[in-house]
Amino acid sequence: MAASTLYRDKSSLGDKFRRLCAKLGAPKAITAMAHQLARLIWHLILHRVPFDLSVFAAYEQANQTRRLNHLSKAARQMGYQLTPITT
Repeated sequence: MAASTLYRDKSSLGDKFRRLCAKLGAPKAITAMAHQLARLIWHLILHRVPFDLSVFAAYEQANQTRRLNHLSKAARQMGYQLTPITT
């Protein structure tokens, strides 16, 4: 049940769930993410550490870099060039 709620989640786990949904379909993605969440909880219980969302910060950064590289490559293949917006 918790794995299926990741569809609207803005975290890296939500991104992973949406990628798996597109690749495998919803039922298999839910099963895979339930397994991922179970392993996460098992690690927290086994090592007696509190849940800390900042642990996922490095994964979030790597995920954003990967997505940007993918978009840039797709834009180059179509003859476009991405330019970052400076605010």
